[in-house]
Amino acid sequence: MMAMVAWEYALLVRRYQGQGRNFHVSFIWYAPDGTRRDVTAYGDTAIAHLNRVGREGWELVSAAEDVNNVQGSTEVHRYHLKRPSAEAPSGR
Repeated sequence: MMAMVAWEYALLVRRYQGQGRNFHVSFIWYAPDGTRRDVTAYGDTAIAHLNRVGREGWELVSAAEDVNNVQGSTEVHRYHLKRPSAEAPSGR
């Protein structure tokens, strides 16, 4: 019988807000335990953040983009990630 892999999931959100030279980029990490942390200081590009969490065992599952151009510009990119859970799967 094959062992079932249990996964844990996280979300990295990149938000770009502003217009012209007045813009702000931020990165927020939503951890599997439900906590939320501003990780903007760890890098200024999504690639830098994805490489950082990749070294921690996270794998990119999907990416999505929302663009809203009402009164300036807001872009939101969501990067959904997973990795095998350290906890053993519970029985049914």
